Amino acid sequence: MKIYLILLLNIFSFTALAQDAPVRWATQETFFEDLAGKDLPSFKGVTINKKTFSNIDLKNQVVVINFWFEKCPPCIAEMPELNNLVDKYGKKAVRFIGITHDSAASAKRFQKRNGYKYQIVSLTKEEIRKLNINHGFPSNVLVGKDGKIIYATANISFSDPKFKAKSMLFEEKLKAILEN
Repeated sequence: MKIYLILLLNIFSFTALAQDAPVRWATQETFFEDLAGKDLPSFKGVTINKKTFSNIDLKNQVVVINFWFEKCPPCIAEMPELNNLVDKYGKKAVRFIGITHDSAASAKRFQKRNGYKYQIVSLTKEEIRKLNINHGFPSNVLVGKDGKIIYATANISFSDPKFKAKSMLFEEKLKAILEN
């Protein structure tokens, strides 16, 4: 009986200690924060011109990856902002890739109609899920030359107050990489 009471006290002591630690709830923000410093996972897809494309094609490059799909209103809404990033940084050794689960042919038609400036790579929904670096659509991921994820966020918008601070931080981190 004495051993039982000691064991029970130890369990309650451990539980009390565990409750003193702050709880970190899993959210989209914590998901993105946890990506920082991780390697860009391997992937293989096809471009809108039906050429094979993989993470190896991004080796030693600063890369901005946008996860989107054609029937995603927030994805389409952020595209003018994304195109502005291409205009500002595309000639400064930054590669802009849009990853979609739309077919290559459909994505090509979409790009032609809408003027989305990112290089588009089509993967299956399952391949995107296995990457485990986007948390919904849209998602934007900044990758350094070393292949490590530097920063990730949802929507890019410099005008919507809900996304402005994260978008500005995304761009600041991009500028910092280019200055080094």
